[in-house]
Amino acid sequence: MRPDLSVVIPTWRRPALLERCLEALVRQTLPPPRYEIVVCDDGPDETTRALVERIADAHRARGLSIRYLPIAATQGPAGARNAGWREARAETIAFTDDDTIPDERWLEAGLAALADGACAASGAIAVPLPADPTDYEADASGLERAEFATANVFVKRAALAAVGGFDERFTSAWREDSDLQFALLGAGGRIVKAPDARVIHPVRPARWGVSLAQQRKSAFEALLYRKHPDLYRQRIASRPPIDYYVQVAAAFAAVAGAAVQAPAVAGVGALVWIALALRFFARRMRGRSRAWRHVAEMAVTSAVIPFLSIYWRLRGACRYRTWFL
Repeated sequence: MRPDLSVVIPTWRRPALLERCLEALVRQTLPPPRYEIVVCDDGPDETTRALVERIADAHRARGLSIRYLPIAATQGPAGARNAGWREARAETIAFTDDDTIPDERWLEAGLAALADGACAASGAIAVPLPADPTDYEADASGLERAEFATANVFVKRAALAAVGGFDERFTSAWREDSDLQFALLGAGGRIVKAPDARVIHPVRPARWGVSLAQQRKSAFEALLYRKHPDLYRQRIASRPPIDYYVQVAAAFAAVAGAAVQAPAVAGVGALVWIALALRFFARRMRGRSRAWRHVAEMAVTSAVIPFLSIYWRLRGACRYRTWFL
């Protein structure tokens, strides 16, 4: 029998997190023969394969199919998800990540949300935070407010096929879900909310200075803007990051003033840059952890982030040939 629903999970060398996710998925209230799980290993390794096969063997007698799909031809979650839904057997595809913990009624609630003919449904995501979160943890909690995040969405196979699935140019886990959402809306599809389809998304530990590496995502903002300018302005950003541009311009003015021996220009530029960097630091520290390592991280990264963000933003604009400032 063909299942009613296929769960597609991209993963990349995180077997402990994947095991936690799979253990939640095998306890769904939806009867086992009605769904399958497809694990898409984007960078195949034997540890992940062995884990999936062990759990699959343990639940095969219940009628639950769990398959391991090695992905060697592409890199990135968008490409892995495409391989997964095309390999899946059901007409409804549920997407989640390997670091989530789905509620036991997740699949049942997701199917119910699509019963009235919608092409996709966006479930609820809970991100537990400590009383004094770090900047990284607070940023990750934005998933709770996301309109459409692949940590918890259900999409009809026909709708995925109509828009070509995920755009594999989004090679990082950033904006590939918004791109799919906008593509579905552009094709006339209806997306509904599924508040009873819940997953928990704990925040993973991050290395010091992780926010610097995250600025690379700005290039994908340009790609999303290039493809869907109107929806991007309506739902994501209505204006460019003016503060970043002013901070970068002030720093360059300070350096240029010093180089040509114009102390007034150099002084004003330096003061403006320092003032904006301090304001940015203070904004990021509001309600955040006061651990000394975190304070030091925020001080350093607040001075550097505007430069990296503008660099990747302009690089994306050039790469995708769009007026994205």
